[in-house]
Amino acid sequence: MEFGITFKGVVDPVNARKLVAQAEEAGFTYCWFFDSHILWRESFPAMAMCMEHTKKMRFGPCVTNPNTREWSQAASLFGSMAKQSGGRFDIGVGRGDSAVRVMGRKPAKLAKMDEFIDVVKGLIRGEERQYGDVPNPIQFPWAEGYELPVWVAAYGPKALDSAGRMGDGLILQVAEPAICNWLAGQAIDAGKSNGRNMSDYKVMAAAPAYLGDMDKCREATRWFPAMVGNHVADIVEKYGTDREDIPETLTSYIKDRKGYDYSKHGQSDNPYLDFITDDIIDAFAVLGSANDHVAKLKKLEAAGVTQFNIYLDNGDEENIIAEYGKTVIPALS
Repeated sequence: MEFGITFKGVVDPVNARKLVAQAEEAGFTYCWFFDSHILWRESFPAMAMCMEHTKKMRFGPCVTNPNTREWSQAASLFGSMAKQSGGRFDIGVGRGDSAVRVMGRKPAKLAKMDEFIDVVKGLIRGEERQYGDVPNPIQFPWAEGYELPVWVAAYGPKALDSAGRMGDGLILQVAEPAICNWLAGQAIDAGKSNGRNMSDYKVMAAAPAYLGDMDKCREATRWFPAMVGNHVADIVEKYGTDREDIPETLTSYIKDRKGYDYSKHGQSDNPYLDFITDDIIDAFAVLGSANDHVAKLKKLEAAGVTQFNIYLDNGDEENIIAEYGKTVIPALS
């Protein structure tokens, strides 16, 4: 299993440089950043800064979307980041959540997301692409054939189909093994149905990790199932709750959900947390002692997860990274 960390755009630059160097030394291989430019600072300058303080760690947005940036500009940005890092750059892609909804805009259709992935990857390879209302074909004269790894964030059946057809990996914002196994299986089956070799397909479980007393751990991470619940509510609205391809364990916890405040997205002071129970927090995050973390991560690995990505924004970051380097990562290597 590989390990990653994720920063929000509020991370202090001095602290980010220190933490990313510590994480690489501890055995983490990925550093991701939230890409929501209104709620937090633009993430790509911070990524470029952190690249200069690491040698092997890979970077990328977790996740970007088709609506925030004009596509040629997005591809130029991603290709430039790949060049600057010596090929250590991936992207996570979704339909668009807080980055667009906070402006009152809607997420992209899945067909648009699929086209965005195809156009961006093609341009970065150096191929010619034409899209949307752009009248002229576009090609980067400086492109050098970089094959951009793309991870697709998905929960619903159609999004999982896109992830399997278009992605090199799947992002699941949940660390519950049965849910991860169920959803990853659908993406992998979709890829196989489209003639893809899925033997190297990657599956990320992205969630907070916290060490210590369970009451303290739950309090620090209660915000996370509420953020996930926002995505699940979209699925329930579209598909209902009686489908075999949507696990009941994923959808049942939002029945008492009253809303979601996007201005408090991913924050512990979001006012809509009352529906989150301790059982849900325990299931969705990785909490407790270092041995508890190892035990749960082994279950996630058995369920098909290839990367555990820690949402590193609950405090105690140095200690979490240190304990993972000392105890957790060696146990999963």
